[in-house]
Amino acid sequence: MTSPSGTPRIRPGRALLLVLLGVTMTVVAGVGACRSQPADDFGAPLTSPSAAPSAPARVPVRDGAPQPAAAVDVPSRLRIPALGLDAAVDAVGIDASTGDFAVPPRVDRVGWYRYGPGVSAAAGSIVIAGHVDSAAEGKGAFFRLGSLKAGDRAVLTGPDGRHRAFDVVARERYRKAAIPLDKYFARDGAPRLTLITCGGPFDARTRHYRDNVVVTATARA
Repeated sequence: MTSPSGTPRIRPGRALLLVLLGVTMTVVAGVGACRSQPADDFGAPLTSPSAAPSAPARVPVRDGAPQPAAAVDVPSRLRIPALGLDAAVDAVGIDASTGDFAVPPRVDRVGWYRYGPGVSAAAGSIVIAGHVDSAAEGKGAFFRLGSLKAGDRAVLTGPDGRHRAFDVVARERYRKAAIPLDKYFARDGAPRLTLITCGGPFDARTRHYRDNVVVTATARA
């Protein structure tokens, strides 16, 4: 989940969320694993009407280039009042030299998937991911993501300084090998914000969290 230098990065495809955001833990592993346990799942997140549940899950990188409108629609900050969170957002892309999917090296920042919809998208899933924690840096931006409840608000700030609010409607937890990536990275359907981190038990042997926690929030009218 992290490189030998400690910089987290993610390979395209299913590996994107298999290793996403569970930074390597050492002496704080036990505490981190306990605190990362999300509450019971709730809600039914929006799904793409054209999604094929039987299709292999993958990250829709396509040609490896952002959508035309995405370049001018980059979120700059994410606020979640219920978590006391106000985090800077980095545009996350593919490292051409390694083929890896890069994530912010600092755990207090979150990453926006720039190959998908941007802040003002009229359709599709705006994906933002963040770290749970780090042995070196402590709690990550999404340390308490699993505690969000229905109706909690998330606010994205766009490149023009305008804000777009979303209301939490669902929280789900998956084993990393089972997360339906096509559903959460869809480019169609109602506009929504998808927040992803690691959670569940921490495996001290592999230094990975077992699960991914996904929070879905719908755009306010």
